[in-house]
Amino acid sequence: MALLMMIYRIIFVIVVLIGSTSADLSWFYPASPLTGFVAAPGAPWPMPESWQNSTSQMTLDPLTFQFTSDLTDCDVIDNAIQRYMKYIDLDPNGVIDPGLTQLTGLTLTVDDTNCAQDYYPHQGMDESYSLTISGSTEGSLSAKTIWGALRGLETFSQLLYLKENKMYRINQTTIIDAPRFPFRGFLIDTSRHFVTVEVILNILDLLSWDKFNVLHWHISDDPSFPYTSRTYPDLTMGAYTPDHVYSRDNITKILYEARLRGIRLLPEFDTPGHSWSWGEGYPALLTPCWGEGLEGGPFKPNYPYHGPSEVINPMEEYSYEFMDNFFQEIAEDFPDGYIHLGLDEVNHNCWASNPNISSWMEDMGFTELNQVEQYYVERIIEIVARKGSYYIIWEDPINKGVKVNESAIVVVWMGNWEESMSRITSQGHYVILSSPWYLNYISYGEDWRTYYAIEPLSFTNNATLWKLVKGGEACMWGEYVDSTNIISRTWPRISTVGERLWSTIDVKNVDDAQYRLHQHRCRILRRGMPAQPIMNSFCGDYEWDYDRSPHNTPLS
Repeated sequence: MALLMMIYRIIFVIVVLIGSTSADLSWFYPASPLTGFVAAPGAPWPMPESWQNSTSQMTLDPLTFQFTSDLTDCDVIDNAIQRYMKYIDLDPNGVIDPGLTQLTGLTLTVDDTNCAQDYYPHQGMDESYSLTISGSTEGSLSAKTIWGALRGLETFSQLLYLKENKMYRINQTTIIDAPRFPFRGFLIDTSRHFVTVEVILNILDLLSWDKFNVLHWHISDDPSFPYTSRTYPDLTMGAYTPDHVYSRDNITKILYEARLRGIRLLPEFDTPGHSWSWGEGYPALLTPCWGEGLEGGPFKPNYPYHGPSEVINPMEEYSYEFMDNFFQEIAEDFPDGYIHLGLDEVNHNCWASNPNISSWMEDMGFTELNQVEQYYVERIIEIVARKGSYYIIWEDPINKGVKVNESAIVVVWMGNWEESMSRITSQGHYVILSSPWYLNYISYGEDWRTYYAIEPLSFTNNATLWKLVKGGEACMWGEYVDSTNIISRTWPRISTVGERLWSTIDVKNVDDAQYRLHQHRCRILRRGMPAQPIMNSFCGDYEWDYDRSPHNTPLS
């Protein structure tokens, strides 16, 4: 057995070294015979819909290579060309291979010439593209929209690699590609721990490299309210400090950079629960809680059941007037068209303690606190819908029988997600799956394999219900991450979710995926981001080069 293991290792090391590069996979330590297909250098992530990869090679000189586009004065394309010129420069010591035909340029052709400043990525945008490297000196990239062109540029940048003597290589390739699901999101939580603007901008880059198209920004929660509101500026009194806030300029910057990468910015302001921080600046919003027994009076805690005040007060018209004005601002300032309303995990204990709530319930004919919650939810939904905005909610209101518009999207986040997906889609609702992709739960070892194995459509064989699945999102809740570790804890674990949501249903071999994922992790390191390892291995001549990070402002 020991001799057999040694033979396995020798064969594997020889195979890998033959295909090794200074910019990619160099060596694995196989603790046992490794399985799966070892991807050649320049293997893209996520896997394209159709990829014809030839063994015929070309070379490239990053100093003279040029992108050309048929779109003029398009900031999205112009900015992308600048970014990807940096990405294809894999090594300052890299050289062309004089024995190969040189690829001197890539021509971009986009059918839809709309590139106005107010043209933002949106639900249902076309992200398809085709890419051809045929052996001629000019490659071609064609897309129907600028968003598809961005995805194709990312794939092109991944095809390039270094071989022996640091020579640039790219295989002759034909790719026809489009995403499987239209919604491919990532949630960040900036309430429990503040995440700096610089790190959020880095996250946008990373998302674009995995072809995600939504940043779900869970901006506020009980611990803090870091969002600067035009309408209600005292909301930031709920921030940790005046320095832990996002200014209007910050928000504009994040929106702009997201647009340049074809990423929708989906804001979430969660009510009526998870709202303690709202009350720091506007205490009348929260329900006064009563202590043990009515003699305790209002604004008295009864730990661990409730604090002195909690949960938006559902019986005061002031609450709804406030939300009407606030969400008008959000609808105006965020161009996506969708707003995430939260509406999850409402703690009824404070309401139950308050005798005024009890009297109001009698007047309203309510006999259960669930009816109070439903009343609030329906009022908020009506407010947002009246502004012409669409909304996304966590699944809690649906589980409690709340009626929502046909256009609403429900995020499935609780356990037994397959049952929830089946039940909620059977009611005719659109859904997004997040439950099995909570990246804040970590475990020792290769937990990425578990995320990769999830199939969002496995809950049913009914093709009609499949059509209601908009996609999915990975979530990194902020209890134990901040600007110091959110990137390294998230990447490349999230990349597995990206491939699951982009690639076709038959791309599911986890043993094959590990080699491409390792290459992708090395690619992320080369671009200046601290992605964690996925196996015993190293990344050639480089590890994390902080100086190459696109937004490498030191953390403060």
